[in-house]
Amino acid sequence: MTLVATAVGFFGLPTAALVAVPVGVAFAALGAGAERLASVWPPDEPSRRRPGLRTLALALAAGLAAGAVTWRSSLPAWATAVHLAILALLVVLTATDMEQHRLPHLLLDPLLLIAVAFVPFNPSVDWTNALIGAVTATAVLGVLGLALRGGVAFGDLLLVAPLALLLGWPAIFVAIFLAALLSAVVGIGLLVTRRAGMRSYIPFGPFLVIGTVVTLLRDPDLLGPATAAVTLLGR
Repeated sequence: MTLVATAVGFFGLPTAALVAVPVGVAFAALGAGAERLASVWPPDEPSRRRPGLRTLALALAAGLAAGAVTWRSSLPAWATAVHLAILALLVVLTATDMEQHRLPHLLLDPLLLIAVAFVPFNPSVDWTNALIGAVTATAVLGVLGLALRGGVAFGDLLLVAPLALLLGWPAIFVAIFLAALLSAVVGIGLLVTRRAGMRSYIPFGPFLVIGTVVTLLRDPDLLGPATAAVTLLGR
């Protein structure tokens, strides 16, 4: 039984959000905490910034993403929980990449382990598509990194592999396209407003995470068929 279906069954359709809302609130707290953690960890180059708009933005983004994934998913509850566990690690990685321009192995390694372990059990992505997606996505980003001379960091290659295992082929390339498009828009905006120069480094990891979440929510199969709650909301 799915998380939302459980709420529908016990409380009725209008209160299905009783599942998604607490999850969203918990992830909002995680987002704020991750942003604060990133200001002091890893300890090599801590900025020790005070809470600000970035803290609020990451909290809102994390809460909305987790709530939306929970609401949208019609997968078994355990599979939705795996997606949320992966999303939790992605939230912390996003905060760290934005703050310190790094994706620590302490977070990447468990992310990869969870993604690999989930491959044979993922109810919506065949294992062959997961492996094809991981190999091709890593290869494509690697070639782009060489062509763009540092436009894609090594940490981004380590990040795209578990994301590709989760999304599979060809959905991972939808996520990468969205990430590249959003990255270009943000980069142009920073150049126009003179908040960045031509040689400024803009981390790509957060855009990969955004592309992954949007792909999960928009794809008709990755989180299972739309539930009655989602169908009603979309009318």
